[in-house]
Amino acid sequence: MIYLDACATAPLRPGVLQRMIELQQEAWANPSSLHGFGLKASEALERARSQIAGNLCADHQDVVFTSGATESIHLALHGVAASRSPGRLVISSVEHPAVSGAAHLLARRGWEVTEWPVDQLGRIRLECLEELLASPTKIVSLVWGQGEVGTIQPLLTVAEACRERGILIHTDATQVLSQALPNWSELPVDLLSSSAHKSGGPRGIGLLMTRESLRSDLQPLLTGGGQEGGLRSGTESVVLAAGMAFALEQVERQPIKLSRAGNGIAALRDGLRDRLLIDDRLEVCGDPEDRLPHHLSLLVSDDDGHPVSGRHLVRSLDATGLAVSSGSACSSGKDSDSPVLTAMGLPKVVRRSSVRISFGPWIEESDLDGIAERFLTGLEKAICS
Repeated sequence: MIYLDACATAPLRPGVLQRMIELQQEAWANPSSLHGFGLKASEALERARSQIAGNLCADHQDVVFTSGATESIHLALHGVAASRSPGRLVISSVEHPAVSGAAHLLARRGWEVTEWPVDQLGRIRLECLEELLASPTKIVSLVWGQGEVGTIQPLLTVAEACRERGILIHTDATQVLSQALPNWSELPVDLLSSSAHKSGGPRGIGLLMTRESLRSDLQPLLTGGGQEGGLRSGTESVVLAAGMAFALEQVERQPIKLSRAGNGIAALRDGLRDRLLIDDRLEVCGDPEDRLPHHLSLLVSDDDGHPVSGRHLVRSLDATGLAVSSGSACSSGKDSDSPVLTAMGLPKVVRRSSVRISFGPWIEESDLDGIAERFLTGLEKAICS
């Protein structure tokens, strides 16, 4: 089997598991305990926090550990909304379900939720900026790299506009942090959420990046012991934090110019794309240029131009030894039209015909010919069955 579903979950990066085993043996105690065992665990936890902060050019207090990106997103949006009178929350129409879910809960509490429309490439329509950032908008949440179709949003442009207007902005950067580590000290956003398992770290842990000026306004979702600076009660997992820190240590620290081809993982993606697009039944979905470097989304049809079910093709490809996904893994159990492709205005007939291929560092150029051959074999089987 060749694993090509890194956007859902990536395997652990080298050394992560060993690091976690070491911490479980050395620092297994409750980090809130005052005895020696607890202090050792606390030191290991803060070492992991400082390691992550250093890689992101942040202060260690900026890093809040959570159970994953979903919790981080809810803490960000509900945490700031709780300290403000209801206004308008703007999210893109192609957000992860965790963001839209958090927004819908806020709508029940009196917030007006407006979706920022996107074009057929999945990019937000910047011509709507003045209208959407006008009063009564108080919060914006914009995904940085869209996980289903790969499109990178113009986050920096929107963030600068929000800063000029005093609007708080949060970004779901889960897919981005698997590819590059931004400089938090220079990033013009207020809150950033991510999880570890898409970056080669363990499942069950994520982070929320915060600003000192904002932390006093954030209200916790989970109360009790007051861990994580009072923002997230519950005994912290030192092992998972250390695993996340070790994984992020292996992600490149570079400016976020993720989509540029010519080297690294983007070159592998483009090499496979070029091999596959020889077949007229395949078409790239999402922005062909400004996209996540490890991400390839395809719309699939048969010889007569009729759409092929993405779910059906995923099963066929699995039989050939390729593990890919259809749509978002967080919604892959639902046999329904893709909300992302719907928001992009794609015809209804093709909204179930997409597949996503996402790479990791375990893929090499020598694998590409075999991957392409297996893919086309699986496509033939899917069409014939």
